[in-house]
Amino acid sequence: MSNVGTGWFKAGGPWMRVVYVLAILAVWVAIALVATVLVFSQGLPDISRLYTIQRQPSINYLDRSGALITVRGSQYAPPVKIDEMPPYVPAAFVAIEDRRFYHHLGFDMIGIMRAVVADLRRGHAAEGASTITQQLARNLFLTPDQTVKRKIQEVILAVELEHKFSKKEILALYMNRVYFGAGAYGIEAASQRYFNKPASQLSVGEVAILAGLLKSPTHYSPISDRERAARRATIVLDKMVQTGAITPAQRADAFRNPVNVSPTLASQHAQYFIDWVDQQVRQLVGQPQQDLVVETTLDLPLDAIAANVAQTVVAREQKAGVQQAALVALDGSGRVRAMVGGVNYAESQFNRAADAKRQAGSSWKPFVYLTAMEAGRTPDVQVVDEPVTINGWTPQNYTKKYLGQITLETALAQSINTVAARLADEVGRDNVARTAHRLGIMSPIGTDPSMALGAVEVSPVEMAQAYAAFANGGFQTTAYGIERIRTTDGKVLYEHKADSRVSVIGNPPLGYMNRMLRQVVASGTGGRARIGGYDIAGKTGTTSDYKDAWFVGFTGGFVTAVWVGKDDNTPMRKVTGGGPPADLWHSFMAQALPHLKVQAIPAGPTAPDGAYSDPIGDLLSGNTVQGPNGEPQSPSDAPAPPQGPQGQRGALAPSDGAREPVHAPAL
Repeated sequence: MSNVGTGWFKAGGPWMRVVYVLAILAVWVAIALVATVLVFSQGLPDISRLYTIQRQPSINYLDRSGALITVRGSQYAPPVKIDEMPPYVPAAFVAIEDRRFYHHLGFDMIGIMRAVVADLRRGHAAEGASTITQQLARNLFLTPDQTVKRKIQEVILAVELEHKFSKKEILALYMNRVYFGAGAYGIEAASQRYFNKPASQLSVGEVAILAGLLKSPTHYSPISDRERAARRATIVLDKMVQTGAITPAQRADAFRNPVNVSPTLASQHAQYFIDWVDQQVRQLVGQPQQDLVVETTLDLPLDAIAANVAQTVVAREQKAGVQQAALVALDGSGRVRAMVGGVNYAESQFNRAADAKRQAGSSWKPFVYLTAMEAGRTPDVQVVDEPVTINGWTPQNYTKKYLGQITLETALAQSINTVAARLADEVGRDNVARTAHRLGIMSPIGTDPSMALGAVEVSPVEMAQAYAAFANGGFQTTAYGIERIRTTDGKVLYEHKADSRVSVIGNPPLGYMNRMLRQVVASGTGGRARIGGYDIAGKTGTTSDYKDAWFVGFTGGFVTAVWVGKDDNTPMRKVTGGGPPADLWHSFMAQALPHLKVQAIPAGPTAPDGAYSDPIGDLLSGNTVQGPNGEPQSPSDAPAPPQGPQGQRGALAPSDGAREPVHAPAL
């Protein structure tokens, strides 16, 4: 036996040949590894730039009272030290992102093999195996491209980082640089953005939310999808227990204590308005080169009320085919005080208030009647409601009935189509188009006979600014949302200038029109918009195919335009402007008017020199505004809806579109 064994290992024996081959392979593998490192190291950045931050400037948007609405662009905060935070804060990121962080040299072979096996089972790439160090290297120095070259470079940089920095330093760099969504980079900025507190004060539940965001800051945002964020936070808490970062008791406590997301982010309803003004900032001052502050005209409390009632009305009218709504509220000088571009910003960012062009229906008729008043007619002029044909077109009334001899005032109050069509033909549809453009309609206007009944596509913003002339004494108004743009150190780059107002409606036509539009609400199609104790006027609008329904109404110095319909432009089920749109308008204005410095609708120009004295002024006359649920709010605070159920695993409080606390295992 000994001779046989000796033979196996003697020169030229089988084992010696195996050892020789393995040695040769090891040499070639080493050469290949060295060559790979040399090749892929070419052009790699110098990690000494690790502490250099390059970012896009941020833009802070403030409402009219100075409350922060949101921040667009990148936001960084001063870095925080790990030792200044509770131990469970860094432990949460290790637990969910790289549980063997303290044991590998930059890359995790166990994790890589596990990911490979999982991918083979699924038949596609499904799991990643990047360590915290690799993520840091990728985020700071590399592109997100999924290529072999980038992955190898990532590993090389990770090993270099591990060689030059301690584990604590790497983890601190990671937590201070990683992107948490909503423009926030680093845990301090994220903590301030989401919870309005420093990272050193984060609770277990709050850090679970932040750690859960890293997999996909958009996908797991507690703002865009509350339930998904809650489920992700639950996973983080479970991992923290498994790794010993927290005890089961701490996990249970996180379930019992809800987390309140900062009102800055919870006011998603205001994002439609911010989208509208954000593009204007670039037009006014160019691409920002430094952090900016934009002071806007928006009233966050009023905007929250508007969003809440829009959601409520649309939800209630779904059986009637109502799927979307838009609302724009302006004061007499054109300041946009509320803007609802849709019922759910997270689901659709399309701004129906500013960007959607829909047929105006009968809400267009005031332009026809104003043209007639300016041509010498009065509300008491007698007309006949009877069948009429104009250039082969025969309009019909909504009721399919005819009232015979009536006044123009009654015709507008009851929205009689035959009278409006004949009136536009008599005064000239070209003149009606000029009247509408003079008041603030910017869209092209066709002059076919059906134009008289609102076969013209316009946006709610256009309708609001056009009707504002009826509300403010006859002055031309242009809707705007930016009062001032300045740098963070106070340098003013842009300021809205209040030019002398141009009178676009004189008397007596203005007085005649307001008299008739009051009657629309008092005894006509807009009766559901009536609010006791206030001077209210307006006009309903319904298209003949029920695709669009409007109510545009006003009081002294304050106008609100409302539209409801479907995005796919298909018909609703006999929804008229006097129904859901008037209800929505009434619900919003009934809550807003008690807190506005409103007065009677002015009979004519308020100053002989053409200057306009805004009767609304700074709008908020008291110190509180009633929220969507009836609770008092300060002017700079958005409404806070009732608390939802607590302690539900993976569940969040229902969303109502206003600022809300988030309830979940950690939310």
